[in-house]
Order: sequence, then structure tokens, then C-alpha cells
Amino acid sequence: MLNLQQQLKLGLKLTPQQIQYLKLLQLPTLALEQRVKLELELNPMLEQADDMELLSDLEEPPSTDETNAEDNYSLEDYLNDDLAGHKAPEAHAPQDEESYEPPIASTIPITERLLAQFRLSNADEEDQLLAEEILGNVDTDGYLRRNLQLVVDDLNLTYGLSIPTAKAEQVLQKIQLLDPPGIASRTLQECLRAQLKSGPHPQAMKELAYHVLDDWFEEFKLKRYDLIAKKLHVSVETMKKVVSLIQHLNPKPGEGEFSQEENYVTPDFIVEKDGNDFLITLNDRNIPTLRINNAYRDIVMPKKKGASAEAKDFVKKKFESAKWFISSIHQRRETLLRIMRAIVEAQRQWFEDGEVLRPLIYREISDVVGADISTISRVVKHKFVQTEFGVFSLRYFFTSAIKSDSGEDISNLMVKQHVRDIIEAEDNHKPLNDDSIAEMLQKEGVHIARRTVAKYREQLNIPIARMRKKY
Repeated sequence: MLNLQQQLKLGLKLTPQQIQYLKLLQLPTLALEQRVKLELELNPMLEQADDMELLSDLEEPPSTDETNAEDNYSLEDYLNDDLAGHKAPEAHAPQDEESYEPPIASTIPITERLLAQFRLSNADEEDQLLAEEILGNVDTDGYLRRNLQLVVDDLNLTYGLSIPTAKAEQVLQKIQLLDPPGIASRTLQECLRAQLKSGPHPQAMKELAYHVLDDWFEEFKLKRYDLIAKKLHVSVETMKKVVSLIQHLNPKPGEGEFSQEENYVTPDFIVEKDGNDFLITLNDRNIPTLRINNAYRDIVMPKKKGASAEAKDFVKKKFESAKWFISSIHQRRETLLRIMRAIVEAQRQWFEDGEVLRPLIYREISDVVGADISTISRVVKHKFVQTEFGVFSLRYFFTSAIKSDSGEDISNLMVKQHVRDIIEAEDNHKPLNDDSIAEMLQKEGVHIARRTVAKYREQLNIPIARMRKKY
């Protein structure tokens, strides 16, 4: 039996223009440059302003009223000769010298190959989004260094979804079994387990190797094979075969897979000290300056009778698309600069001396600039800033806090650096174990567990106390 029902729901639906702006906002500098060039090819209503126009713009900058009225620029304004050459506001002077960069061989990035494999598994749309987000956070060694929960949170905020972490774990396990196996693993054990699972090895040998990785990994690293064989109740010969199997696995599945272009970092921002203040520049000098092409104006002129209705409709649609694209580029530029200024102000002491990094979360920057947390996440993702202390990812400036006895919030990066300092100052003949380091930090008012010290030590690539001892 059929029933008719009325249901009232509140929802948020983005317009195509808003989606375009959000996608541009997330792009780093190099990707944006390619996106602009692609739009120039696809939309005949867009054209690149020539050098003489750029110089003219620098001598006579547009008034504030013209820039603010950009969103109200209509097709009727386009028909006016004075506004036919409407340009994006961020014009740059042409470079005096041509810089030559050697061409890079065309290759399919490892992330694209992995996504192509993943799509063959009949994954739904959410699974594909998860796979793209996870692979976007994989480093050059092939490891997922970012907490999976944070990856899911970013995705849910960006697209307004509610994907559970359990589903992300399932997608991650599928990715780890793709070729090369072990990609996107979070630990060395997880990487080796994935390679064992996908490899054509005897099941009995796999089970023994799993036991070694899960229960006796520290002893394995110290080459205490006799002890492991005794604990597992296997012969020395069998143990040698297990050791050989594990040693022939690849601890860095992403090594050698990333091209020169993928490893090259172009900063999106440049922060320079200017007296007592900081000069923040958006590194967009290679982004072509766009303008509306006036060659199609005659087609849509009201008095023009030669053009068909289809041609006029095509020009109108391309005009609206070009106008929105120029507006989105300008809006992206303003948003990036506002957020970067807020980050510099929040981490001002670090930009002064390059040492003290205070706890900072997305919500704090969101409140300052008046933007949604998902917008902050998009801006921070895959963006880099050049400072006098080096080039850093914007995510570097966002750290969680650890409470001290004085009630002061301490950045976990500062605690990690303190762990490094303690180890560097230790007696090499009597190195400190993780428990001793945790006790020293607690005496200084920083309360963290031994396992947290161990995690920080591993992230700093510092071996355990036994391996640091010098006889």
C-alpha cells in the first residue's frame, strides 16, 4: 500500500560556485597554477592579460570600489566598452629574467596508481573519499604519519559527512594490500604484516612471522633469534627461515616511488621580518592574471542579429563561469592571507626566535578570522610557508597541549624537543630508559606516560636505551 508523507528537513546545499571556490582554496600553489592554465584552455571567455596591461595596472591600480563591486559585475557591464577587459585584481609585474627549469619526465604518481587499483574494488563514494584523503597524507617513505582520527575529522568537516573511524580503518587495510603492499602503514610492524598477508608465502611461515612482529619485535631488532626460537618452540633452522622472510620485506614501500616533482616543495607563503612586524606575501607570482575576453562581445550584443540563440546562450554561460572563476581566485587570495596573518600572530614568538611553539588548534584561528573550521582545514592542508628558519608545513604550527603543574599549556612539540635534549645530555655509558625520562619530566611538572615518551623517541628516530649504550 502506498502512502504519501510530508517531511521537513533542514540541510545545507552548496552551489556550484561555492564548490569551485572550496576546491580552489584547498589547492597549493603549483596545483593552482595548473588549474588556472586548464581553465584558460576550457573557457574561451577567459584570457591572460599581457605584460603591458600588467605594467599599466601597477602604475594605476584599480579603485577599491571597482574591486569590491566584482561580484556584481554582470553581462550588461561586459557589453560596456569600459569594462570589457575586466581582470582579476592580483596582477604582478612580469619577470625581467627568464628562469629555466629542466623538464621532468612524465610519470603517473604513485597515489594515482593506488587510487586506480582501489576503485577496482567496487568501493562506494565515501570509501573513495577516504582513500584519497589517506593517500594524500602519506609521506615519501610510504607511511601514514598523521592520526587516522584527524584524517576522518578533516573529511567529515570538509564534506559535512559523519564517517565513523571504523570504516576508515577498513579502507586503510584495503589500501595496505594494494601494490606496493604496506603503503599507508602507521608503524613498521603494520607495514611488514601487510606485506606478509599479500605475499605468496606458506601459511605456517606467515603465522610464525606474525608472532615475531607482534610479540617479539624488540628482541628481533636486537637479533636475539635463539631466544625467540625458544619462546616459539621452533628449531633454529626454522627460525632462520622466518628471519630471512622478514628481512626480505620492504620497510619503506614508498621509497623510490616519488618523482622529483612530487618531492619538490614550493612555499605558498613567504613570511619576512620587517622591523617589529612581519611581512606576509602570497607566493602567486607564477599564477597567470586573468581577464574577460572581449572578442565575444559582439555575439551577445542586443542589436546583433547574426548570432544564433545557441551561440548567445553558450557565451552567457561561459561568461558567468569566467566571472565566478576570477572571483574565486580573488576570494581565495584574501582568505589565505587572513588565515596566514592569524597564524603568525598566534605563533608570533616562534616567528621571532624559531624555538617556542605554543599549543594551537583550528578552532582558535577559526574564531579570529571568522571562518568555519573546515575552511581552516582546507587552507592548512598541503600548504607550506617559507620563513627565515626554513620551509614548514602549515600543520606544523598546530599542536595539541600538555598541562604542566603550573597550569600552563605546553606544546607537545616542545615536550618532544625536551625529550631529545635529555637524551643528548645523558651519560652514554648509562643511557636513560623511557621510564627514567618520564620521571624527569614529571619532576619538572610535565606529566606524560612512559609510552608517550617511547612514542616521541621513536618519532625522533632515537633508539632504545640498550642500543644507545657505549661500552
